[in-house]
Parts: sequence; structure tokens; C-alpha cells
Amino acid sequence: MNVDNSSRWQHAHTFGQENERAGEKRTVIVTILTAVMMVAEVAAGILFGSMALLADGLHMASHAAALFIAWLAYIYARRHASDPRYSFGTGKVNSLGGYTGAILLALFAALMVWESTKRVIHPVDIAFNQAIFVAVLGLIVNGVSVFILGLPEHHHDHHHDDHHDHHHDHNLRSAYLHVLADALTSVLAIVALLVAKYTGFMQIDPIMGIVGAVVVLRWSVGLLRASSLILLDQQGPDALIKKVKDCIEADGKSRVVDLHLWSIGPGIFSAAISLVTRNPQSAEYYKRLIPAELGVAHVTLEVNHSDVSA
Repeated sequence: MNVDNSSRWQHAHTFGQENERAGEKRTVIVTILTAVMMVAEVAAGILFGSMALLADGLHMASHAAALFIAWLAYIYARRHASDPRYSFGTGKVNSLGGYTGAILLALFAALMVWESTKRVIHPVDIAFNQAIFVAVLGLIVNGVSVFILGLPEHHHDHHHDDHHDHHHDHNLRSAYLHVLADALTSVLAIVALLVAKYTGFMQIDPIMGIVGAVVVLRWSVGLLRASSLILLDQQGPDALIKKVKDCIEADGKSRVVDLHLWSIGPGIFSAAISLVTRNPQSAEYYKRLIPAELGVAHVTLEVNHSDVSA
């Protein structure tokens, strides 16, 4: 009787994506806060006849939608982690959520420029006291949201290296940038409203809107770059590739001749490695040489025998 032992060499391809990520609950809380504030601003804009408040409420609605997409991305990735249709799990749903959020950020920036340009040409009357009050309230809510999401890596600064790009939770980063954009526009709105109220220079409001749009667009481009490279299977960080290669070649008997390493989720990598050696060992032997802390969760390895010294 033949016994099928193939299960010994099979393993799951979820790579921990079935677990709730640290940023999921924080994103849910911030989504709810943003939605509540959005409803308050729209209602106040209609009640007080303030186009400034109504516009700010509608722009916050776009961020609420983006945050909701980030929330859905977390849920989808977790629920479909074991779906065999995804060769390396659902880790890249994270980057896809971040990429989508970045596109929405760019569209929001373009809308800010369009609306601000119109108001430079045709200024509108503003109910200053009500607008300032709600803008301050919005800033407080956004400040709380930024604190809740709290990214220690300071993701709004794009002077980071590719190694960090492969470890970032792009979905959480997208949510963070959306609430940060809200906070920025609230600060600029407060400054603009105060200047306009006390100097009568009404064009300062749309000018500040254009300044804010430029900053938001810069954030969007950085996130688009980082998330798109992951989605396109960019080769992993050079430092990590070198560590993997050094681990395998440490015994001096083997030489790595081809190595592809790419991200399949935040801090999770897959690798396809080809090596030559005069003293071939099992594939499992070489896989065990790669420390688990490097995050290389899936390795496909080809061992080639060579009479030539490695």
C-alpha cells in the first residue's frame, strides 16, 4: 500500500496575514471619528450658510471614504489569507490599499487647487466665527486621529530608504496621511480665516488652500512610489539580499548564482535562490541557514552540483 507523504513538504501560505494587524483597530476608530466630524461640518455649513465649512466637510468626506477603503483592505486581507488563489497570501492587499489611498490623496489635492483657484478669482463671503470654531474643532479631532494612528517612523517624511518601504504598512500609512492632510488643511484654514477676518484680505483663504494642496500632493507621490514598487515585485533591499547570500555562502562550499527576493507583505519576503556547490545538501539544509528574523518566509531553492570550486 502506497502512503502519500507529500504533506511533509507542504506548508501554509498565509504568512500571518490571517491575524488582525496592529493598525486595523486604530484605523476603525479614526474612520468613525472622521465620519462624525464630516457630518458635523456639513450640517454646520448648511445651518450657518458657510460655504467654507461646507467645502471643508465635503473634503473630509473624501478622507472618510479613503479611511473606509483602508479598513476594508485590512478585513479583506485577513478573511482571504487562506484563499489558494493567492500564491503568496494577501499581504499585498495592504500595499494595494495604500496605493488606492494615495490616488485619492492626489485627486483631493487637485480638487483643492481647482476650488482655491476659483475662489481667488471670485471670493465668497465667510461666516468667520462659526467657520473658525468648526475648523478648530476639526483640528482637535484630526490631532486625536494622528495620535491614535501614531506612526513612530514619521511616514510623512519621504526621505527614507527602500528598506523601510518594504517594511511599512502602506495601508496604515495611507490612513495616516489622510488624517494628517486633514490636520494640515485645518491649520491653514484657521490661519487664513483669522487673517481674512482681521485684515479683509479674502484671497488668503484660497491661497492657503493651494499651499496645502502642494504639500498633500507631495505626500501622495511618495506613497504612490513606495506602494507601487511593492505591487510590481521590486527586488528587496540590498542589505537584506546580501545577508541572505552571506548566510548561504558562509561555509565556503556554496556560491549563490541567482537570487530574487521580493516583498509579499509588510516585513515579509519571498525568495527564489539558485546556488552551485561541490558538496550538495538538501534544500532544507540551505533554507535553515537563513535566520527567521530576516523575515524571508517563503524560499524556493535550486541546488546545482559543480566540480568547480564554489
